[in-house]
Amino acid sequence: TLSLQEDPTLERHFKGHKDAVTCADFNSKHKQLASGSADKTLMIWNLNPKARAFRFFGHKDVITGVQFSPAGDLVVSASQDKTVRLWTPSIKGESMVFKAHTATVRSVSFSHDGQRLVTASDDKSVKVWSVHRQRFVYSLNQHTNWVRCARFSPDGRLIASCGDDRTVRLWDTSTKQCINCFTEYGGSATFVDFNTSGTCIASSGADNTLKIWDIRTNKLLQHYQVHSAGINCFSFHPSGNYMISGSSDSTVKILDLLEGRLIYTLHGHKGPVLSVAFSRGGDFFASGGCDAQVLMWKTNFDSFDYREVLSRHSQRVSPDPSPHLTDIYPRGPHLHSAQSGLLHSPSPLSFKAINGHANNLPARRIASTSLNPNEDCHSSGQGSTSGSQSRQMGGRRGEEQGMTYPLEMRSDLPMNFSSTLERIVQQLDVLTQTVSVLEERLTLTEDKLKECLFNQSQILLQVRGEEKDRRREMVEEEREGESGSPVASA
Repeated sequence: TLSLQEDPTLERHFKGHKDAVTCADFNSKHKQLASGSADKTLMIWNLNPKARAFRFFGHKDVITGVQFSPAGDLVVSASQDKTVRLWTPSIKGESMVFKAHTATVRSVSFSHDGQRLVTASDDKSVKVWSVHRQRFVYSLNQHTNWVRCARFSPDGRLIASCGDDRTVRLWDTSTKQCINCFTEYGGSATFVDFNTSGTCIASSGADNTLKIWDIRTNKLLQHYQVHSAGINCFSFHPSGNYMISGSSDSTVKILDLLEGRLIYTLHGHKGPVLSVAFSRGGDFFASGGCDAQVLMWKTNFDSFDYREVLSRHSQRVSPDPSPHLTDIYPRGPHLHSAQSGLLHSPSPLSFKAINGHANNLPARRIASTSLNPNEDCHSSGQGSTSGSQSRQMGGRRGEEQGMTYPLEMRSDLPMNFSSTLERIVQQLDVLTQTVSVLEERLTLTEDKLKECLFNQSQILLQVRGEEKDRRREMVEEEREGESGSPVASA
C-alpha cells in the first residue's frame, strides 16, 4: 500500500528559558535536544517526558550557537562573551573553555568526524579548533566584516562561511585558502550549510532570500523568496529533499527541494524565529524564537513507501560522489550575474544534481502550500495561489505525479527482476529495523555496564575508606595502649 503524506504536527513545547532561544540542535545518539538562549543558559531537554531537563550555567553573555558532537557525548556552545565551551551533557554540567576570538562568537559546529570545531566571529575571522587537544589550530581571514556562520563539508575538506560583508566563501582546509566567493547578496548573509552529499551549499540572507548553489558547476540552482523578513536559520532534511527555514516574519517555512516550491508555513511562534533544526534521522524538527519557547514538530510529510521509492526513482542507481577540490571552479572570487542566475521557479529536474545521496525518497504527492496543524499554527497563502486554485492545480498535478509505471517501462528491466528488487528492498527495511533495535539494546547495555562500573568503583572507594578508618583506629588504640601501660622499674 502507498503511504499517504501527512502534515507536520506540533509534538511538544519546552518552556524554561527566560529570554529568546537563539539556537537548537538534536543529539544523534540519545533522545536529547539542546537549546541556547539570550538568558546566558544552555538547556538539555530530554525527549523522554519522564526525564528531567538540565540547565547549564557558565557563559557570561548571550549564547549564539549550540551543537552536539556526532557521537552525542559532547555539546559545544558559542557566546557573545567571546568564548566557546565544550560541555559533557550530564547532570554535572562540566565544561572546557576555548578562548582565541577577540569579539562575539556567532556560530560553532563540529566536523563530521567529531575531531574539529569551526567558529565564526565578529572579529572577521573563521577559526578551526582541535577537540582532542582542546586548543585553537588555525584561522581563516578574508572576510571584511562580521562572520555570521561557518560549517564543515561532510567530508571535512571544505569550510563554507558567510557574513555581513555580503559574501559566502568556500575554503580548502588543507591549503587554508579561499577557493571560491559568492557575492550575489543585497544584505548580510546570515546562515550557510552544505547539503547531505556535500555537492551543494545553501545560504540565507537578511534580504529575505534563500539560495542553493552547486559548488561543482558554480551555478545557482534554486532561489527562494518566500519570507517577508530576513531569514535567520535553515536546516536540510537528511534526505536532501526538504528544507526548513526560520525568519523574523515569525514563521517557519518548509520547502520541497525536488519540486522547487514552498509546501508548508508554520505559525507556532510569537515573534521572530531564530533557530530551526532537523533531527539526525529527519523524523522531528525543532524551532526556537524570541518568545523563549522551543517547539518540537513531528515531520510526517517525509513518510514514504519503499515500493514507491523503487518505482519512482529506479533511474537513481548511481548517486553522484562528493565533489573533489579540483572540480570546484573557479578557484578565485567570482561575481555572479544577478540577471542570468536567478531561478525563481526552478524545475524539479534542475535539482537532481543536488541530491547526490538523496536516499531515493519520492517526490511530493500533495500540492498544499500551507497548513493548520493545530490551534497555534495558521495557514499562509504567501507565495501561492488562492486555496481553490491551488486545490484544483494540486488535484491535476497530483494525478499526473501520482501515476506509477512498471519498472519494465521505467528502466527496461524484466518484471521478475523488478519483483526481486522489491523483495530485496523489503528485506533491507527489515534488517534496518532489526539493526536499529539492536543498537538501542546495545546502548541500554552499555549504559547499564557504565552504571555497574560506577557503582563498583564507589563500593571499592567506600571499602578502602573503611579499611583506612579501621587502620587509623587500630594505630590510635596501639598508641593509647603504649602511653597507658606502666613503666617497668629497673
